[in-house]
Amino acid sequence: MKFISPRELRELGVLGMNSRNVNYIARRNPRRLFPLVDDKLKTKRLAQEHGMNVPELYGVIEIQHEIQDLEQLLEGRERFVIKPAQGSGGKGILVVSERNGHEFTKSSGAVLNLRDVKRHTSNILSGLYSLGGRPDVAMIEDMIVFDPILSHYSYEGVPDIRVIVYRGFPVMAMIRCATHASDGKANLHQGAIGVGLDIETGHSVCAVQNNAKIIRHPDTGYGFEDLQLPHWEQLLLLACGCYEMTGLGYFGADIVLDKHRGPMILELNARPGLAIQIANQSGLAKRLKAIDRQKNIILSVEERVRLAQQLFGRQPSMF
Repeated sequence: MKFISPRELRELGVLGMNSRNVNYIARRNPRRLFPLVDDKLKTKRLAQEHGMNVPELYGVIEIQHEIQDLEQLLEGRERFVIKPAQGSGGKGILVVSERNGHEFTKSSGAVLNLRDVKRHTSNILSGLYSLGGRPDVAMIEDMIVFDPILSHYSYEGVPDIRVIVYRGFPVMAMIRCATHASDGKANLHQGAIGVGLDIETGHSVCAVQNNAKIIRHPDTGYGFEDLQLPHWEQLLLLACGCYEMTGLGYFGADIVLDKHRGPMILELNARPGLAIQIANQSGLAKRLKAIDRQKNIILSVEERVRLAQQLFGRQPSMF
């Protein structure tokens, strides 16, 4: 493994954690706004108020006593997701893709009974998956049926698209594809694949798993070189619209492509990770500074998207 000095990383425009925390998160994200995105239930309700496209919310379980009503709440639901409102890193998300009476099949193929589902919900409420172990609430949502054009690029789970938005501009994007190793979750730290996306076209740039370049999905065998996201303009507009919605100056918008409803906001993150730079083989710092150099940034969402595409588009493919 080649060693790269901090000076070389700066010259490449790679954004480090300290710089991200001090120069962008602390400077652009007022702490009073963090609860809007740290709590997924608050994010969903805020998005609904602003007319944003989000997965349908079936119900919320807030106290242990309400778990006895879970069977009734799930009645007639063939597919659904139960997740903690304050979870992180994909932890605590239960995705049920099929149902046979009181038997529930996860996207990975594992079968649970009603008692297992109730136990999982109880663990959510107790704070097992929440930030800092704080008591939480369980959200029950419609399961995303992802666009079939992406079926070859994700395994046992729904792929999602992370867009880094700075001062209302989309500066970098990637799609996170689930694998068997990640238990069907689109989380890079659990073994999912990150595929960098060209801001102008939505075409794949480079694919990485566990920080190493790969060419094909390890479970489906399909190559990533021809990956092209549909609804790309609409997706970027949705992500950038969250700038006005939240007031945050630096965040990650996680978006899914539903087969029937197109791009939908899954959640927002006020402290997005930095692995997106590896997936794009490009540094974030240069792009963030390019936005700061713009004299007139009081633009419409459409104008911000077009300018970002002009500034950062047409990345050369690494395949």
